[in-house]
Amino acid sequence: MAVTIENLITSGTFSLDGGTWDVDNNVWIVGNDDECVIIDSPHDAAAIVNQVRGRKVVAILLTHAHNDHIGAAREVADAVGAPIYLNAEDMVLWNQVYPDAAPDRNHNDGDEFQVGGATLKAIHTPGHSPGSTCFYLESEGTVFTGDTLFNGGPGATGRSYSDYPTILSSIRERLLTLPADTVVRTGHGDNTTIGAEQETLAKVTE
Repeated sequence: MAVTIENLITSGTFSLDGGTWDVDNNVWIVGNDDECVIIDSPHDAAAIVNQVRGRKVVAILLTHAHNDHIGAAREVADAVGAPIYLNAEDMVLWNQVYPDAAPDRNHNDGDEFQVGGATLKAIHTPGHSPGSTCFYLESEGTVFTGDTLFNGGPGATGRSYSDYPTILSSIRERLLTLPADTVVRTGHGDNTTIGAEQETLAKVTE
């Protein structure tokens, strides 16, 4: 049986560099009737735990450590008994939210996570943040891109620890090389495809 992909939208705020903005975030839950992984844990721990519906949570995979993606992570982890994974290069951001509690484990480029008979592969895509990471679910023809790639182009790079040329390189070299019909499931907003964003990025210059 193929894994299912569930989308939960939570609402809250994003704060960095002294500013705060209202945001809606996508939470992605990938798995079957028995087990799942959670990709990002923003804002509302109770809603995320409710969406799990008692399944075993293999891992909480964080695309990056901005507070609007990790704000509920420790509470969710405690509730479901799952380890939190984060790329170590984002610890500078993690520590702003959780100065007294580290992630349980690091994920690195190429790491694979098994859930429900499917494999999620970590793709390190720095630029939006140093440790930004996407998760490719080849069997379902989809990639979870956090804030690296949106419907309409690259994620924002106007804040601390981000870099525009770097995010463009990450997208072009690590994501646009995926099959054109790959569905892009983002950290905010609507889905898109690799093919559609190839066209969008073709118009972007560094």
